[in-house]
Amino acid sequence: MKKKVLITGASSGFGKAIAEKFASSGDDIIITGRRKHLLDELKDKLISLYNVSVTVLEFDVQDRKSVFQLLENNPILEDLDILINNAGLALGRDLFDEADIDDWETMIDTNVKGVLYVTKAVLSNFIKRQAGHIINIGSTAGKEVYERGNVYCATKTSIEVLSQAMRIDLLKHKIKVTVIHPGAADTEFSLVRFKGDETKAQAVYEGYTPLNGHDIADSVFYCANLPKHVCINSLVMTCTAQANSFYLLK
Repeated sequence: MKKKVLITGASSGFGKAIAEKFASSGDDIIITGRRKHLLDELKDKLISLYNVSVTVLEFDVQDRKSVFQLLENNPILEDLDILINNAGLALGRDLFDEADIDDWETMIDTNVKGVLYVTKAVLSNFIKRQAGHIINIGSTAGKEVYERGNVYCATKTSIEVLSQAMRIDLLKHKIKVTVIHPGAADTEFSLVRFKGDETKAQAVYEGYTPLNGHDIADSVFYCANLPKHVCINSLVMTCTAQANSFYLLK
């Protein structure tokens, strides 16, 4: 059965791969992000390949006003089936005492507040229908804290806890809530974290085969297409070379 899926942070990485996966199944897609030119390119590609409906909404999940203006009471979301809170980032990998507070605030505003704003803005559509599925993208950084991870780990731990809280509080509305925690994955993530330093970013993935965006998309798609009475609450996934946040075989 065709679904309508809203994906945040869809201009690249996990979000782009997730949009491609659902579109390939014939689902209608709403893609959001800050880089409209990349979203428009993705829209054209998905329509050309799969002949599905694709809507682009340009906003930053950090911007509470924009999120609610574009999402709350938007008629296109009345029959929304799935929300995928994918937008997120890491900035810097510094010891706590050496870290940049601006980096901290950007991570908190994007990774935590962004999920809260977007979910709250679309939630009434799920409640009215007494159906829906919220899928949050977390991280293994939310399962084990590592050196120089401090606030990034804190934000992803928050996503684990918020997902549990959503599932409890929204249970009466028959809304599914899933959190997926990927390990090392080769996307723009490290390039953003190291603020454009390609050498440092590439070094993260040397000597082993990391996850990629399509791996995450496959898992998201699987969770979203289980029978109505089945919900995967929390899923941790890593590449074969990774045991957890600390142990990696190179």
